[in-house]
Amino acid sequence: MGKTTFSGPIRAGDIRDTTGTELGTNVANVGSVVLVQHFPITQADTATALGTNIVLPADSHIIGIQIAVTAIWSGAETTFNVGTSATATELVALGAGGTLGMISLSPGADATRVANWDDTGTTDKRVFVLSTNTGTGTGTLTVRYIQAHDLP
Repeated sequence: MGKTTFSGPIRAGDIRDTTGTELGTNVANVGSVVLVQHFPITQADTATALGTNIVLPADSHIIGIQIAVTAIWSGAETTFNVGTSATATELVALGAGGTLGMISLSPGADATRVANWDDTGTTDKRVFVLSTNTGTGTGTLTVRYIQAHDLP
């Protein structure tokens, strides 16, 4: 199957501007399209910061990060970090790889990480994953986001 690439941000809806008060007729209903990128990872590859192929466009708004753990992280430490640099702590600290299944990750109660999810900044950002030890864990990292969310 072929793939189509659009230049974003992509918005959808049939009423772009509000000109009145009647829903479905003249009140704007245009919204942003949610985009997804994913990348397979192994625990062994993340023992040093793994730069994934996930690149978030500038000014994006992250709405979810998940990992589908297909083989449980092994060894003394079963957590990992997700970020936008080799330190890999800008988005998620101590994500759980020790449970099989689809695991939702969050920025936690950290103001800096929450701000990074809210707006990724003015430049494109590569996503990195870092674990503290090699092991036999595997999974697929998925990032959901809205491109250029701060544009009207």
